[in-house]
Amino acid sequence: MIYAFDGKRPEISKKAYVNDHAIILGDVRIEDDVYVGPGAILRADYGRLEIGQGTAVEEGVLIHVYPEAVCRIGERVTLGHGAIVHASRIGDLAVIGMGAVVSIDSTIGEKTIVAEGAVVRMKQTIPPGVVVAGNPAKVIRKLTPKDEERWLDGKQHYIDLTKKYLRLGLQRVDRV
Repeated sequence: MIYAFDGKRPEISKKAYVNDHAIILGDVRIEDDVYVGPGAILRADYGRLEIGQGTAVEEGVLIHVYPEAVCRIGERVTLGHGAIVHASRIGDLAVIGMGAVVSIDSTIGEKTIVAEGAVVRMKQTIPPGVVVAGNPAKVIRKLTPKDEERWLDGKQHYIDLTKKYLRLGLQRVDRV
């Protein structure tokens, strides 16, 4: 469901897929080839949310922008199932693992992987090109070429899936 609030209306590219069971509220901008899965909540009632081209917002992701702020999620970012995002910026090609928490006013660098279940604390800055894990999130190693190859492939799968959803649509099936 898509909602305007307080004079702010979501801007969603016609080349983006937003599932009918996602909630998009307020000052949200979604670019081309973005996938927003069922149960995702993108709430920009206080600030502005920008989601870059080719990003996957998987099922159950919660994104909320704190008052008077802008949350910029870069291009070809993967936000894993059930992640909670309150960041100010997530760099291009980053991966936020399933169930991870990226807290208020934090920053994630380009090509950085935040492991499943990790907790990036308020105002924490994670540099580009690393893998972080734990609570609080700490750098455990540098990104490898194998990591990049794996995640580029996964990101392309979501871009292709977005195009397929838009082309074929969903057909509701009632139980017999």
